[in-house]
Amino acid sequence: MQIQEQITQILVDKLGLAETEVTPDANFIKDLGIDSLDYAELVMEFEQTFDIRIPDEDAEQLQTIKQAVSYIDKKMHNN
Repeated sequence: MQIQEQITQILVDKLGLAETEVTPDANFIKDLGIDSLDYAELVMEFEQTFDIRIPDEDAEQLQTIKQAVSYIDKKMHNN
């Protein structure tokens, strides 16, 4: 399964979003309505799913799904 598909699945399963809402350019806060608590849980879910570590300062930079996919892809291939 590709990174974007896995992220989409996490957003659908954990936050109850519709798959159609989860587009590459969707902003986690503005478009998907994710609050800071949900976002923290989301980052932890990404870390577990992809077996990576996302420092807080990096997590703050991830605002869209496309940015998260790109970041996770780089982290996975640099380890």
